[in-house]
Amino acid sequence: MKITFVKKILADGSPCRKCGDVETRLIESGQMDRIDEVLIADERDPDSPGMRLAADLEVARAPFFVVDDGGERKVWTVYFKFAKEVFGGSEGKASDAARDILDDNPDLDYV
Repeated sequence: MKITFVKKILADGSPCRKCGDVETRLIESGQMDRIDEVLIADERDPDSPGMRLAADLEVARAPFFVVDDGGERKVWTVYFKFAKEVFGGSEGKASDAARDILDDNPDLDYV
């Protein structure tokens, strides 16, 4: 099983805030050691490895994770769902998970 983490650099050259938050969670939980590859999706370079992979997989959000398990690839755009399904943990607080879901679905709003 190969796990790829794709994080984004914005058009102005700054790092994606959400990508940084997810990377911090990965490091603090020790999960980063289980990530096989980190790719950068640089908005300024459509040929950057992360941008090419996002285009190939038709992913429009970052960060995202790709798990290749013997030729079958699965994509996650929500860190908490990825961590639970791939690493088998229940990482983070419920409020963090809810915020991640809201960030991933701009059509939703707080109630």
